[in-house]
Amino acid sequence: MGYVTAVPHPRSEAAGPARAGRRSLGIALLCGALGAAVALLATRRNWAQGTATVAGGSFPLTVRGSDVTGVPAALAVVGLAALVAVFAVRRSGRLLVSALLALSGAGTVVAAVLGAGDDSALDEKAASASGDTAATADALSHTGWPYVAAAGGVLILLAGLLALRYGRLWPAMSGRYERDGTPRPRKAGPVDPDRPEDLWKALDRGEDPTGPDPAGT
Repeated sequence: MGYVTAVPHPRSEAAGPARAGRRSLGIALLCGALGAAVALLATRRNWAQGTATVAGGSFPLTVRGSDVTGVPAALAVVGLAALVAVFAVRRSGRLLVSALLALSGAGTVVAAVLGAGDDSALDEKAASASGDTAATADALSHTGWPYVAAAGGVLILLAGLLALRYGRLWPAMSGRYERDGTPRPRKAGPVDPDRPEDLWKALDRGEDPTGPDPAGT
C-alpha cells in the first residue's frame, strides 16, 4: 500500500508573508499618518489655563501645547518624514529609518505626558501680564489635549514597530533609475535596413547599422 505525501505549493507558502506584508503596510501607513495628524492638532489646542493677579483684578491666562513644549510637534513631523522615507531605502537603511520612526513616536508620548503637568508657560504669561517677574499663575487647570498628543505618539510608535517587524516585506520605490540618476539602458532590437527610422535610431545610439546583427541572425 503506497503513501501519498502532500507537498505544499510554492505559491501557497509565499502567500502568507505577502499577505502579512500588505496588511502590516496598510496598518502602518494609517497609524503613522493619523498619529502625526493627531499630535500636531493636539499641540495647537489649549493645554492649561489659569489667572494672573493684576491691578484691576484677575486676568485669565491660557497656553497651547506649542507654548508648553515644541517637542511633540517636531517629533510628529520627523515621524511622518520617516514613514515616507521607509519606502526610499532598503535593507539596513530601512531598519534604521524604521527605528527612527518608532523613537519619534516614543519621544512624542514622553514629551506630551511631561508637558501635561508643566506650569512654567503659564507662570511666564502671569509674570508678563502683571509686570512682576516673580508672579505665578493662580487657579490652575489642565485639559486632556496633552494625552491626545500622547495617543498620537502611540500610533506613530506602532507604525515604527510594524516597520521594524514587517518592513522587509514592503515594496520599495521603483529601481528604474540607477544611483547616478540616469535611466538604465534598454536592449536595442535588430536594425531593419529597410526602415530609415531604425537606421537613424541606431546612429543615435552610436551603433553601426551596416554591421552584423549582434544576435547573429
